[in-house]
Amino acid sequence: MSKLSKKRKAGLDSLDTAVSYSLQEATDIVKKTAPENFDASVDMAIRLGVDPKQANQMIRGVVTLPHGTGKDLKVLALVTPDKEAEANEAGADFVGLDEYIEKIKGGWVDIDVIITMPSVMGKIGALGRVLGPRGLMPNPKSGTVSNDVGKAVTDVKKGKIDFKVDKTGIVHTSIGKTSFDAEKLAENSEELIQTIVKMKPSGSKGTYIKSISISSTMGIGISVSTNAY
Repeated sequence: MSKLSKKRKAGLDSLDTAVSYSLQEATDIVKKTAPENFDASVDMAIRLGVDPKQANQMIRGVVTLPHGTGKDLKVLALVTPDKEAEANEAGADFVGLDEYIEKIKGGWVDIDVIITMPSVMGKIGALGRVLGPRGLMPNPKSGTVSNDVGKAVTDVKKGKIDFKVDKTGIVHTSIGKTSFDAEKLAENSEELIQTIVKMKPSGSKGTYIKSISISSTMGIGISVSTNAY
């Protein structure tokens, strides 16, 4: 059995793991109990009352967190020459088309998000084996395939994230950093939860939001009360 670190033991001693806290209380606790010596991510896990095997109960969407994620995402814009200036002005880190497609075929994936256009998807489809397993394949549902390239890049840079329920019925994503104020973490969390609440499928019966927890990268999971949802 592994030994508890001093920081983790202190964190466990400072809270009641049998209690579910309000969002504001939970984000405050996460900050106070975070054991990391770096600016760690704060993650949220939402267990839903859905069956992901049913197509009409698959939860997938996008949300723009009001205070961003705290991550400096590397964005590649795979666009035609007439859209390159727009992508550059919006803050894309890499802009081009054929040369980057060849780089990706060669194994280059030093990026976090790819933005592209509908007319270019035919070329990018061949990269599915490389991009798919890494979650980098552009998708219209996540807003990464758009003719409004500038807005798509800007949204991602501002904190737009996509989420998807996994096979166990859980949505897991980052909602900020431990350096964020507890209030900002709570507001980001509320935006994510409300977005998911609005997506409740008609085929979902019984309790939809079953449980919510938040934690820092290496920290303790704090249970959030679901009464308000």
